[in-house]
Amino acid sequence: MKNFINTLKDIWKVEELREKLLLTLGLIAVYRFMSTVPLPGIDPTQLSALKNSTSSGLLGILNAFTGGAFARASVMALGIMPYISASIVVQLMGIAIPYLQKLQKDGESGQKKITQITRWLTILITMFQGPAYITAIKTQFGLPESAFLVGGATFWVSSMILLTAGTIFAMWLGERITDKGVGNGISLLITVGIVARFPAAFVQELVSKTTNAGGGGIMMILIEMIVWLVVILLTVLLVTAVRKVTIQYARRGVAGNIKDVAGARQYIPLKLNAAGVMPIIFAQAIMFLPLALAKKYPALSSLQDIHGLWYNVIFALLIIIFSYFYTAITVRTDEMAQGLKRSGGFIPGIRPGKDTANRLDAILSRITFPGSLFLAALSILPSVVTKFGVQQSWALFYGGTSLIIMVGVAIDTIQQINSYLLNSHYDGLMKTGSSNRKSLK
Repeated sequence: MKNFINTLKDIWKVEELREKLLLTLGLIAVYRFMSTVPLPGIDPTQLSALKNSTSSGLLGILNAFTGGAFARASVMALGIMPYISASIVVQLMGIAIPYLQKLQKDGESGQKKITQITRWLTILITMFQGPAYITAIKTQFGLPESAFLVGGATFWVSSMILLTAGTIFAMWLGERITDKGVGNGISLLITVGIVARFPAAFVQELVSKTTNAGGGGIMMILIEMIVWLVVILLTVLLVTAVRKVTIQYARRGVAGNIKDVAGARQYIPLKLNAAGVMPIIFAQAIMFLPLALAKKYPALSSLQDIHGLWYNVIFALLIIIFSYFYTAITVRTDEMAQGLKRSGGFIPGIRPGKDTANRLDAILSRITFPGSLFLAALSILPSVVTKFGVQQSWALFYGGTSLIIMVGVAIDTIQQINSYLLNSHYDGLMKTGSSNRKSLK
C-alpha cells in the first residue's frame, strides 16, 4: 500500500501527466453532467416506465453503455454508440472498398481522412437512430402523455437536433481525451458509463441478499465478490494473453568490421483474443433478429428470454463465428509476412513470403479457437449467475462486453501512465519496488 501511495505521489509530480489526468477527469465530468440533462419537452419525474423497460436485457446493456442516459431520455441518450457503429462500418468497408484500403496505407494523412469519414457517417447513423429512439419512448415504453410537455413537430425537431448534437459532443470529448488526455477517449467514456451504474447495482444486490428470506446475507455477498474477482483475473488473462512467434533476422554486416553480426531474435505477439469485444457486439446486434421474430412466431418464444438456454447457445455460437471472422479481417498475416520479408526477418525453419503467411495463419487459427471459447463463456456468464439468484443489474458486471471493456480500458490506461512515469524515471503503477528518483546518466 505504501508503494502504491508513493506511486500516486509520483504521478502528481510529473507535470505533463498531472495536466493530462486533470483534463481527462474534467472532460469525463462534463460528459457525466450532460448525461443527466433531459430532452426539452420531457418531464424527468415521469420516466419510471422507461427506466423499468431498460433495467434488463439488451436495452439494459445499451443503457449501461450510455451511463443511464438512455433511461433518462437525456440529450446524450444515444451516447457514443453511433460513433462506435460508424467505426465498425468503416472498418468492414475497408475490406471491399479500394479507396479506404488506400487510405489505410497512407499513414497519418490517410487516417485523418478515415476519421473524417467516420464522423460524417456517425451523423448519418444518428439521423436514423434518433427518430427510432423518439418513437420508442413515445409508443413502446409506456410513458404517460403527461410526460411530454411539448408535442408535434416542435418536439421532434428539437429532440433530433439535440440528440445529434449530444452524440457529436460525446465524440468530440472522446477525441479530445485521446489527443490531450490519458487513455482512449471513446473507450473511457463507455467505461465511465458502465462504472457509473456499479454502486446502484451493488447496493441493489446487497439489499436483496440481506433483506430477503433465503438470500444468504453477507456471506453470500462475500462469495459473489470472490467469484467476481476471479472472473476479473480471468478476463485480464484473456485480454493480455499472447502467443509469441519467434522471429530471426538475417545476419548483417557492420561498417568497419569484417565480421557479420547475427541479427537479434525477436517475437511477433499474436493475441489469444485478437478480436476484442467486437464478436460480442456483432452477436448482440444479430440477436435482435430472433427477439423480433419470437414476437411473431410462438415457436420461437423461448428466444425472448435472454437468460434462457437456447438464446445463450445461439449467442455463444455467434461469438465463436464472429471471433474467427473479425480476426481474419483485422490481423492480416499476408501483410505481416511481407513486412518481415522486407526487413530481413523470418520464422526459423519457414521460408519467407507465402509460407510464413500460412504459418502465421495456422497459429492464429489454433489460438483463436480457445480464445473464442473463453470469450463466449465469459459472455454468457451473466445469464448463468442469474440462475443462482444474482440480480440482473449486478450480473452484468460478471462478464460480457461490460467487463471486457472495463478491463481492457484499465490495462491500456495504466500502461500509458506507466510510460509517462518510466520516462520521468519513476516506477509505474504495476511496479512494487521503490521509486528511482535519480536522473539517468
